[in-house]
Amino acid sequence: MTAAVGTSRTSASAATAAVRPARSRRRLRRRADVLRFVLALIVCAVFAFPFYWMVVVAFSPKDELFSTVFQLWPSRLTLDSFTGVFQKFDVLTWFGNSVVITVFVTVLGVIVNLLAGYAFAKLRFLGKNALFFAALATLVLPVQVTMVAQFRLVADLGLYGTYWAVILPSAATATGVFLARQFILGIPDELLEAAKLDGAGSLRIFRSVVLPLCRPLIAVLVVLIAMATWNDFAWPLIALKQDILYTLPIGLLYLQGQTTPDFTQIMALSLISVVPMIVLFLATQRYFVQGIARSGIR
Repeated sequence: MTAAVGTSRTSASAATAAVRPARSRRRLRRRADVLRFVLALIVCAVFAFPFYWMVVVAFSPKDELFSTVFQLWPSRLTLDSFTGVFQKFDVLTWFGNSVVITVFVTVLGVIVNLLAGYAFAKLRFLGKNALFFAALATLVLPVQVTMVAQFRLVADLGLYGTYWAVILPSAATATGVFLARQFILGIPDELLEAAKLDGAGSLRIFRSVVLPLCRPLIAVLVVLIAMATWNDFAWPLIALKQDILYTLPIGLLYLQGQTTPDFTQIMALSLISVVPMIVLFLATQRYFVQGIARSGIR
């Protein structure tokens, strides 16, 4: 009887000793989770504060902008900066130009990059790898290096001073081709072989098999191309010679170059320029992360 009691006590002690490390590991895990959550909040606050301050300045009265009292929120909200910038400058024309150019560049860019990525990933032709690595090599070239040749090409084609001078040179990018190729490489070849056995050609396979599987990739390309085009400043400034064709980034620089710039109006125009891209990203974020993950280097 005494031996049995002693054995049970020993078993209970062993079980207790085994439970303690498990509890300590759970506590350490919870503390690590809390620490990561706090660090994530700090990082988010650091990155979100410039946008928050832009919103605050855009809706603040102009007389409070240079006040000696620092305020994280204006004493009253006003739309004077928005009404002022719309009255003094042709913001709607700038916005419309940005929308037209961005939509055309995005649509053409997605189509061209998908087709090029499909060709590099699944088709066989002479010099495929050399051509692909030559395209990737252009990533190390600064944009300014190619601007002169690009300008001469656009001028020789008679496109200088038109929307097409901005749209066509941006229809394909080495980054987009690379992402498309890496993503399409992950599509099983068996699906394409089955379509070939049914008599489908390369374009039919692309349209019926590859394209439906590329939704995450399309979301990535749409966001990247649209953001790059929407925020592009240098090339539209060179290629568009008429003020009526200017885009929002050029208009924003024009507003900053005034003799006495109104910083509340500058922030208002900046907010107008930023919001469409935020809406676009939020609308496509479901597929964006998945597309980036599946388009990485294999």
